Amino acid sequence: MNSSSDPEDNDATIIRPSAATAPVPDEAVPAVKAGGPAAPGAPPASLDRLDGGNALPVGSRQGEFEVIRVLGEGGFGIVYLARDHALERTVALKEYMPAALALRGDSSQVRVRSERHRDTFEAGLKSFINEAKLLAQFDHPSLVKVYRFWEANGTAFMVMPFVEGKTLKETLKEMPEPPREAWLMDMLASLTEALLVLHGEHCYHRDIAPDNIILVAGSGRPLLLDFGAARRVIGDMTQALTVILKPGYAPIEQYAEVPSMKQGPWTDVYALAAVVYCAITGRTPPPSVGRIVKDDYVPLAQQGEVTKGRYSERLVKAVDRALQVLPDQRTQSMAEFREDLGLVGHYAPKPGQMATLIQAPAAAAPTPAAVKPVSRGPLWLGLGLAGLVAASAAAWFATRPAAPAEPAAAAPAAVPAVAPAPATAQAEPVARDLPSQFRSLVARHSDGFDVLAQAERTSLRIDHDELRFSVSASREGYVYVLLAGPDGSLVQLYPNDKAKNNHIGAGETLRLPGASWPLKASDPPGPEHFFVLVAAEPRSFAPWSTEKEPSYGFLTLPAQGPVGGTAPGASSWLLGQPDCGHPNCAADYGAAVFSVEAVR
Repeated sequence: MNSSSDPEDNDATIIRPSAATAPVPDEAVPAVKAGGPAAPGAPPASLDRLDGGNALPVGSRQGEFEVIRVLGEGGFGIVYLARDHALERTVALKEYMPAALALRGDSSQVRVRSERHRDTFEAGLKSFINEAKLLAQFDHPSLVKVYRFWEANGTAFMVMPFVEGKTLKETLKEMPEPPREAWLMDMLASLTEALLVLHGEHCYHRDIAPDNIILVAGSGRPLLLDFGAARRVIGDMTQALTVILKPGYAPIEQYAEVPSMKQGPWTDVYALAAVVYCAITGRTPPPSVGRIVKDDYVPLAQQGEVTKGRYSERLVKAVDRALQVLPDQRTQSMAEFREDLGLVGHYAPKPGQMATLIQAPAAAAPTPAAVKPVSRGPLWLGLGLAGLVAASAAAWFATRPAAPAEPAAAAPAAVPAVAPAPATAQAEPVARDLPSQFRSLVARHSDGFDVLAQAERTSLRIDHDELRFSVSASREGYVYVLLAGPDGSLVQLYPNDKAKNNHIGAGETLRLPGASWPLKASDPPGPEHFFVLVAAEPRSFAPWSTEKEPSYGFLTLPAQGPVGGTAPGASSWLLGQPDCGHPNCAADYGAAVFSVEAVR
């Protein structure tokens, strides 16, 4: 699909494109002077300075981080692929480097080009550090995670996960036709949840555009890149609006904030709606600053040749409302935008549909019916017991039947939805992805039955870190923990044979796993989604179990739902079967979801 050309965002990103890396625009790369003999203190011959002049040499070290190569170099920063020798993992190392204001000498020290640039350089540096601090506070699969940051060599660095994927901009260009609504809704489900997390702390992204959204290779999970805060500060101080703003995506209040047009959640709503508009029509909305004089915006509702038979009236109306040029006439919050889209806790796309469209892989040969594929198993493997016990658990994880081959596409929710929308009838059996079903159940929890579940760490090193999380509830009940693996598998982790007493008191905090069943991160890397149910009375998942792990007693459950049980796509079976010992078991429950990421 052809899309209009957007101003390139020269702020470097933390991704490695799946395809060949596109060249960086010339204006983003400072000129490199050919010189004579190396100056004293120049890097040794074994440390090759990378193309671009300002990049750190390959093999150089910043603390425990060794530079492997450049991932991206733009006008305001450089991102390196680096090796963390302390934790033995590969990371993305981002350095503040505004090429127009500063340069690197023969050593690793960064200095301003001229003293007249110092105030601007320092303001950008401060903003870079503040952005790192901000991102480090948040934890959502669709937000960039910052592991650590520091100042050194006259500049600053931040360390982030190394993620592979393509930008949404690249993906849309490669599509032969506009994406289907289900694909867009899957992406929006994750992005709007991530923005809800930000907005809940009165933080706003203010730089949402297709080239600032990455679709993670394999899963298709959308990831919002860093906010470009240093770029905005520098652009503001130099009155370079073309540096700060992206026409078509930036709402009018970003051009000149006046008392009647403050920035807020509605600012991100506009930009995200503009992304959807571009995906549907192949062009950006008219620049908002021009719309104030003469509004040439053509609502989607008036573009029947584009939308008819492909996009619902609900989606069309939601986008048109969110793109109102005046802030007070626009959708006011991300929660309101989600409600307009029908994303209040119930939307669930088919597993893998985003990943399939993004990667467009060749069709695999059908698996013979007589050959049953073997699953890679979920992330967690209980360790710390005798070797025989660990071996039997490992064997169970490695040999249990596989779930459907399509990967789950939706990212986990960090913010529970407010209320469920009416369920729509399915014309055919559709297996909703498990994270979406989890969120749907959280949204339908009983009034006054609040549950909080939180992981101690959300990024865990494979073969190093153990899972630890806490559960608390406003009412007493019985705790059940389900794990959805990256391959679509589903396991009941708790209660189990090592921990059968799953009662929790009102206001009590339960810390899991217990000492008798530790869980350590293991291959494959990727996201794991946890559903924590607290039921007023005991329930059981045993009737639907297809297998029981012999050491800990974890139950394997049918990810597609019980055969011949509930209606296709229904998720109520994930609440278990009443098992209270009398016919009138209380149906009240509370629930929460959380996710962790296993990294090498």
